[in-house]
Amino acid sequence: MRYASLGIALAAAYLVALPLQAQTIAITGGTVHTVDGPAIHGGTVLVRGDSIVAVGRNVTVPSGARVIDARGKIVTPGLIHASSDLGLLEVGSVSSTSERSSTGEITPSFDVAEGINPASVRIPVARMEGVTSALAVPSNGVLAGQASLVALNGDDLGAMLRHRKAAMVGDLGSDLQDYGGGSHAAGLGKLRRLFRDAQEYARRRADYQRRDMQDLSAPAAELEAILPLLRGELPYYADANQARDIRNALRLAEEFDLRLIIRGGAEAWQVADDLRAANVPVAVNAFANIPDFQSLGVRWDNATLLDSAGVTVVLYEGETGGPRNLRYAAGHAVRNGMPWEDALRAVTRTPGELFGAANGAGVLAPGRPADVVVWSGDPFEISSHADVVIIGGQETELSSRQTELLDKYRELD
Repeated sequence: MRYASLGIALAAAYLVALPLQAQTIAITGGTVHTVDGPAIHGGTVLVRGDSIVAVGRNVTVPSGARVIDARGKIVTPGLIHASSDLGLLEVGSVSSTSERSSTGEITPSFDVAEGINPASVRIPVARMEGVTSALAVPSNGVLAGQASLVALNGDDLGAMLRHRKAAMVGDLGSDLQDYGGGSHAAGLGKLRRLFRDAQEYARRRADYQRRDMQDLSAPAAELEAILPLLRGELPYYADANQARDIRNALRLAEEFDLRLIIRGGAEAWQVADDLRAANVPVAVNAFANIPDFQSLGVRWDNATLLDSAGVTVVLYEGETGGPRNLRYAAGHAVRNGMPWEDALRAVTRTPGELFGAANGAGVLAPGRPADVVVWSGDPFEISSHADVVIIGGQETELSSRQTELLDKYRELD
């Protein structure tokens, strides 16, 4: 009995040690928009494990693969929302459900990643609309903290994280004005001093620890967090809407050699040539059209004008709950003149490259993450819907708390 039990235990241990067979999925017959080239009619996307292994018209489907018939449908990469509070906010009016900000105007060391809630009821809602990744961004402050790119699947944060330190997020508009005591100019002066203090701290750490130098404008932990930004290791994802603020941001980026990405950019169309010359991308809220004193020149075709001027454009939806409407934001940009292919790139490949790690999501190509959506029709049309959503090679269930409540109360006694 003892020997038999030992044999069973060894066999079980051997089986556990074996690598699991990677799932193979073949999406066949659809119109495949790879974002990396022309559409492939009647194409196949072959997925094995968590990666795409083949895309084309003459792809051999291995025996035993799960086949998804996409004839008459459209296949695209999963959408990437580039300005999201998914997992960081549940109810806007209930502060205890928010993990978006830390106390203070200068909090570059604030890392939102560990505050993300994988069980957020808002994540399945966005996933049902074809959003497979999102940039979780901190809020409030000239240097609000570090954003993380996450895949919208799984119940484990470690498995969801695609790129933990994807960007330093901040505000060079109204928050900068507050930082300067009511003046953008004063705010820029304080921010320049902060950057120079971080550089001085890097040169004289030993003196700082001995208290053998003048006081600096931020604690050591915050100065340390600024250094990757100043070394160009992560981009500065900065809110700026007025043309003046965008020009100031461009000068600041040139002075400190920052990898600047403008978010908002309501009046960016007015400085499109400067943005193109500086190779600075702009993330545009496609639905923004109501002027205020920070964006008097806002217009619906902002993304179109930037795109046609050669500026790299990302599209996002800026309202709480907005990720579910990302595809409509892209459709709205198309309605206002942006080419369809450019709008698709602005919600897939471009944010994937700006905020993702190497071989990031957003393109249907071998070696890329297997984030794939099969649509009933044009994904930017309100009448279409996502039939299949695959994230990291795993087909996800298309249900949410809303659909569960619908099913629960569909028939009442």
